[in-house]
Amino acid sequence: MNADIERRAARVKLLLMDVDGVLTDGRLFGIPGADGQIHETKGFHSQDGIALQWLTWKNIQTGVISGRVSPATEARAAQVGMTYVYQGHIEKVPILEEIVQKSGVPLSDIAYAGDDLTDIPIMRRVGLALAPANACAEAKQAAHYVTVAAGGDGAVREMAEILMRAQGSWREILKKYEVE
Repeated sequence: MNADIERRAARVKLLLMDVDGVLTDGRLFGIPGADGQIHETKGFHSQDGIALQWLTWKNIQTGVISGRVSPATEARAAQVGMTYVYQGHIEKVPILEEIVQKSGVPLSDIAYAGDDLTDIPIMRRVGLALAPANACAEAKQAAHYVTVAAGGDGAVREMAEILMRAQGSWREILKKYEVE
């Protein structure tokens, strides 16, 4: 990790993310319900989930800003202890501004992970812009760091580890699980 990324990551107090393409691989699944309607769901990576919980343990808040509304996202956010859950917002900058107001965390101390054009306005405003390996070319270009892992395949775990390493808490996680 280069010095600029490490410096930016060391400041982060809040990690915000898009959902589809970052926390998931972007695929949406329509499942027929007993009511005859099609219900949308999506798959989340278990390693991303535990990493989001670790961030919470280390006093780094997390949240999502998504263009889609999904009960699966709401449930996943609750499972991993997210502080902020905003769905149904394609125009994300006003939501970012609201979160800054509510949290008191300055933009310089916020990381945002996005994979598509709708994420770039936020990526340009925050202290650390992240993109998963499967992001569109423009989002990768706007990012300070592009993960090796794709969205829905451990990208958020990779991002969390970067934050914890930069803030000196990764070794505590390793010790907790008897790795060191």
